[in-house]
Amino acid sequence: MNAVPFPLGPCVLLLVITAAALDLRTRRIPNWLVATALVAALPAQWMLYGAVDGLAVWFAGSLVGGLIFLPGYMVRAVGAGDVKLMAAVGAWFGISGAIETAMIACAIGGVWALTVMLLKRRMKDGLSNTYSMLLSVTGGWRQVVQHGEVMRALSVGRMPFGVAIAIGALSTMVLSVQ
Repeated sequence: MNAVPFPLGPCVLLLVITAAALDLRTRRIPNWLVATALVAALPAQWMLYGAVDGLAVWFAGSLVGGLIFLPGYMVRAVGAGDVKLMAAVGAWFGISGAIETAMIACAIGGVWALTVMLLKRRMKDGLSNTYSMLLSVTGGWRQVVQHGEVMRALSVGRMPFGVAIAIGALSTMVLSVQ
């Protein structure tokens, strides 16, 4: 991705810092924030790329951004707010920026989650939860539930993943300048 054009960088910065702060405080990313960001991204993309290309960048970026985290939402690894926030970031950054942001956010979130599990001495519960999520993706979770077994341990905790997305978006902006 080339350098982030002028109106996009400050707008994404405002979006992700606000989302991270709200996620840290309330463990929620509000719909009004994401909806405002999605709506505001469209005219910004139009100004940069023209009506047709701007719409294509906006639509494809938001679609890819949301779809990247949709499987995580389906196995309850991330919340719906995280999926919608990534869709909004994708609307501003386009496809490549959404993918870069998601990859960095996942790496940061993974290291953060492992660190929390180690500090809380809950690694076994965390790995058990991860195993049950993998089973749910492959269809094995239904079989486990049908046999009456409960694979998932108690939650190790909720992590404000909006912070990881914010760091990923900021990293994407910094890396795109070079």
